[in-house]
Amino acid sequence: MRDVIVVGAGPAGSRYARQAASDGHDVLVFEQGEIGEPLACSGHVSTDVLEFVPPEDRDQLHQNEIHGARFHLGGPDSRAYPFYKDAVISHVIDRVELDKVLARAASEAGAEVRDEHTVTDVAERTDCVVVTVSGPDGVETHRARMVAGCDGPQSRVRDAVSLPDPAELLHGVLGFDDDPDGGDFVDVHLTVPRFFAWRIPRGDAGVEYGLAVPPGEAASERFETFTDSYGVKTDRRCSGLIPIGPPESVTSDRAFLLGDAAAQTKPFTGGGIRYGMTAADHAAREIDPADPATLADYERAWRRDLGREIRLGTWVRRGYSLPRPIQRVGLGLFAGEIGVHMDEPSSLFSRAQLRALLSR
Repeated sequence: MRDVIVVGAGPAGSRYARQAASDGHDVLVFEQGEIGEPLACSGHVSTDVLEFVPPEDRDQLHQNEIHGARFHLGGPDSRAYPFYKDAVISHVIDRVELDKVLARAASEAGAEVRDEHTVTDVAERTDCVVVTVSGPDGVETHRARMVAGCDGPQSRVRDAVSLPDPAELLHGVLGFDDDPDGGDFVDVHLTVPRFFAWRIPRGDAGVEYGLAVPPGEAASERFETFTDSYGVKTDRRCSGLIPIGPPESVTSDRAFLLGDAAAQTKPFTGGGIRYGMTAADHAAREIDPADPATLADYERAWRRDLGREIRLGTWVRRGYSLPRPIQRVGLGLFAGEIGVHMDEPSSLFSRAQLRALLSR
């Protein structure tokens, strides 16, 4: 009988496993393929994300530093509205290596991490959960006091324990050009329905291009049009679903969700690395695997911390669909130096942002 079985070794799953194992819990982690593969997430993250990474591993993740973003209402040649800071706003990191580093940190903390193991069923019982896994040696059955569903937007754990789905799933596409680009601005194009497209310089690692759209909006075709506008052909491409809008509950009798499985993401960018790892820390602090009643403490804690930012992020995203004349006025008024944090929409109302506006 394990204390917790973690399904999924992405950032949220590995972070929870590391923290729970450090607290003395018996943790077993399953990842269905090779850790970090296939890539389905951007490597553009806030500076806070590196705080979750062991200090000795941070340099190996580094690809570039970002000081601002240029917003466009058209293609690359359209007017750019710059938003920037003198300080570093965000980092571009090796996204695949991030997963590997975090999984290794979980293992070093005492968690048992097994890749190439696919969870095929989760059954909640009165005193435990029974997890069925298909691995290199065949089908295995494991028992634990609780199970953590950290297995992405189409979570098998979420379905198995009948928890509700996220409010929305977007279709994201990423592609990469290997030509080095050490620029320190990302480009954001409000040219796709209900979301945006982006270009991120990755230093010597090249350039990342991407976009996300609602289902049925021909993501691949729109991506081709977008990269053609920049005159590039990406030689690597990946895609995935982006969950937006957490369900009313992310816990059941003996199961809890983290990260993309719980739609703990930013509605205005789709990014969820920091939010998922923040929620993982709350889960490690609040949940006692021997006491299912503590799952309610986790629900309250993560929503108290992240709920306001997610709600405000929903309002920010609505600006992507405003009529073009209103967007032009808004971008023109607010372009310039900023005092906001890229993960915290509430910082739009901060003293730092007010000082930045008044200093223009």
